[in-house]
Amino acid sequence: MAARGLDRLDGSRRFEVTVLTEEAHLPYDRVALSKALTGDPSDVDLTLGAASLWATPGITLRTGSRVTAVDTAARTVTALGPDGTVHEHPYDELVLATGSSAARLPIPGADRTHVYRTLEDVWFLREEIARLTTRLGRAPRVAVVGGGLLGIEAAAGAQSLGAEAAIIDGSPWPMNRQLDEGAGQALTRLIAAKGLALHGGVFPSEILVEDERAAATRPAGPESGTTDDGGRVSGVLLADGTVVAADLVVVAIGVRPRDELIRSALDAQSGLDGQSALHTEEESAAQGRPDQAQATFELGPRGGVVIDEACATGAPHVWAIGEVASFGGMCLGLVAPANTMAEIVADRLHGGDAAFPGFDTATKLKLSGVDVASFGDAFAAEPGALEIVYADPARGVYQKIVTTDDARTLLGGIFVGDASPYMSLRPLIGRELPAEPAAFLSAAGSEGSEAAQAELPDDAILCSCNNVAAGTLRDAVNSCGTCEGKEPVQDVAGLKSCTRAGTQCGSCVPMIKKLLEGELAKSGVSVSKALCEHIPLSRQELFDRIRVLGLTSFEDIMSRYGSGAGCDICKPTIASILASQHSAYVLDAGRGTLQDTNDRALANMQKDGTYSVVPRIPGGEITPEKLGVIASVAQKYSLYTKITGGQRIDMFGARLEQLPDIWAELIAAGMESGQAYGKSLRTVKSCVGSTWCRYGQQDSVGMAIQLELRYRGLRSPHKLKLGVSGCARECAEARGKDVGVIATADGWNLYVGGNGGATPAHAQLLAKDLDDETLIRYIDRYFMYYIRTADRLQRTARWQEELDGGLEHVRQVVVEDSLGIAAELEAAMASHVEHYEDEWAATLKDPERLRRFRTFVNAPDAADDSIVHVPERDQVRPATTAERVSLGAGIPLRPHLEEA
Repeated sequence: MAARGLDRLDGSRRFEVTVLTEEAHLPYDRVALSKALTGDPSDVDLTLGAASLWATPGITLRTGSRVTAVDTAARTVTALGPDGTVHEHPYDELVLATGSSAARLPIPGADRTHVYRTLEDVWFLREEIARLTTRLGRAPRVAVVGGGLLGIEAAAGAQSLGAEAAIIDGSPWPMNRQLDEGAGQALTRLIAAKGLALHGGVFPSEILVEDERAAATRPAGPESGTTDDGGRVSGVLLADGTVVAADLVVVAIGVRPRDELIRSALDAQSGLDGQSALHTEEESAAQGRPDQAQATFELGPRGGVVIDEACATGAPHVWAIGEVASFGGMCLGLVAPANTMAEIVADRLHGGDAAFPGFDTATKLKLSGVDVASFGDAFAAEPGALEIVYADPARGVYQKIVTTDDARTLLGGIFVGDASPYMSLRPLIGRELPAEPAAFLSAAGSEGSEAAQAELPDDAILCSCNNVAAGTLRDAVNSCGTCEGKEPVQDVAGLKSCTRAGTQCGSCVPMIKKLLEGELAKSGVSVSKALCEHIPLSRQELFDRIRVLGLTSFEDIMSRYGSGAGCDICKPTIASILASQHSAYVLDAGRGTLQDTNDRALANMQKDGTYSVVPRIPGGEITPEKLGVIASVAQKYSLYTKITGGQRIDMFGARLEQLPDIWAELIAAGMESGQAYGKSLRTVKSCVGSTWCRYGQQDSVGMAIQLELRYRGLRSPHKLKLGVSGCARECAEARGKDVGVIATADGWNLYVGGNGGATPAHAQLLAKDLDDETLIRYIDRYFMYYIRTADRLQRTARWQEELDGGLEHVRQVVVEDSLGIAAELEAAMASHVEHYEDEWAATLKDPERLRRFRTFVNAPDAADDSIVHVPERDQVRPATTAERVSLGAGIPLRPHLEEA
């Protein structure tokens, strides 16, 4: 980064900042690379900050621009642009943030391996695993060399994409730099439980590549697995003679600082006198740094450019941050110290005196079902350090707290299998614990209330990624001291936006929420879970009471648990609860008045007052005859038609009184309501699967139809969408749905909790290689558990996030039946399937129900001709009087007054 300083009238400085990056993307979050590996590349956005940041005046970003030289005498950097042209950029201050590159294996065949470092790396791995799956006709075998954080995440990511993954690590146990032997043994059991093979304590000696001549003589075909050059990787030979079969080898053995620019600068200076390449003593003295007249760069013992506590290098006006910076002989690839260094440089450039305190080496493994955290003096290296340990090898649980010898001051800790105490302990490093150390060993069942309720000091760093203290968060909640002129913040989203806490790795969000609730309670702001002002119960509490007592009417429910006449919050919520429990016609028995506009009309109202009509098309499969009926109806009633994102045909512009006639024609042709108006199942999107596609592993269309017919009409806290993809190519975008099903050679992989909308979320793997029956059974349980426990209008993604235990809790309930309610959930879904009736078919059979669709109560057979179709950009809007006359609409009917 090159900065040109400009003086303001008040004596302060502002800078014009130029950022040079050799990658083609906006700066992005490498901490979240695993999301790019397992998520849809078109949906995953790892950009740091808002994209609009790079359009801010005074900031210039040059992507695809590789810096080739630094001239500290002329204060310029030379860069090669994406088109091959050379550009020279002058600077007043230069910040080196060149990061690091992935280390390579010094063994034969290493050129056939791949690394896990950039977006291009993970995108390639995604594509290669999909290509190998197709070519081999089986799950590809992926060997990951390296058992550290990145290696384990890479192996788990490959597994989630359908590969068989193995980890090869030369250390006796994984993550040996963060975990001691006891913790390593516990982690080993957890890794094995996830189906990942682990080869520990032995180094690879060669990457085996199948002989090209043998490959050439083998008949071509899916099993050959040959690459374009005639050979293919077949395995990894270990030092003890073991061969680990592999079709793809990924290396994640660490990083090397990218200090080649500094090495080149030193080489260039070595042939010149000291003042030729640097500033003269007089120049340096004039700039306020006479002690650095002859200063130059210095390389650390393990590479990287040496910095002092100000993050300044030995060369004047050159700073270094992140993985390229060597401090105390160390270069570390961790985000928290990199962010701290950046803040220190910014402070120094504006005349401050901030100093780098050293590296925070705390780490947390981001892997579903494997809870691991390490922080502080985890190995008890401090003289006299005391270790308080709880270990349960059978469960894969290990917890250790390290304190001073008086068991009072916290020095560090390790948590494997249950890392729940990590967030509350980490900010307390170097401080006296508020309770006995053993009180924090939650796995031993000894977490006391004193430990659980302890309040963090104001100066304790709660979000280490962005160096946000607990006091900063409290200021935001109580007076918004961080945002002058704004109202105090009273939700987690506001705190994240205001302070940046929780916006990087996200592990501190539970503590942020706890602090927020505590501060609101102290301020007298009750953190109520009441459904609304009329019902003091939460939706889950109300659902359970209605279910247990078998209540069926709004009046009965309000008399027992509410007050007043209800509102737009509790009325539709109760209507949804009743519909999900009893599968009764949603407008009968007084329930019509509880529904919102769309549900009362069994159609979506559009902005011009007309309605849309969406017939169900299960799995997107439709006959030519049904297409003809839809076309005929659209022409007859002058409806605008559009293919929806869920593979259905939407018809717009129908008047209320036309809806019964339209549906009569559609139902007579064998179609039914698509429930596009309700908080219920919308669609099950599918690709063509093995029926037509040459890559298809399973019949995705057949499964999509089966799922849509099973869950149609299922009322829930929010709308539900499913997707079924016939292979790992994911053409149905199943991982963007509440429930996603992806075919493998061995069955179905089940993903849950994906949502689109304003806050997109990718579904996460719940179970893999399921047969049809088990898949449906798990989806039954998942949906019913969600319907019972989610808040109103809460989508599955947010529901999973807020559950205590998150996805792992969902897995325990749905797959392992930890609560013992699996049979009950399945029975509830079976009842829904048994009693389902198409709402429009039921409406057409009952004259009383049809009365709802009259335009005028006193003129039931009259049409409302004040709304006609006007061909203006295919829009439907109320016609003007002139247009009604010209189109022969005549004078609109008007309601007359009845006798008093």
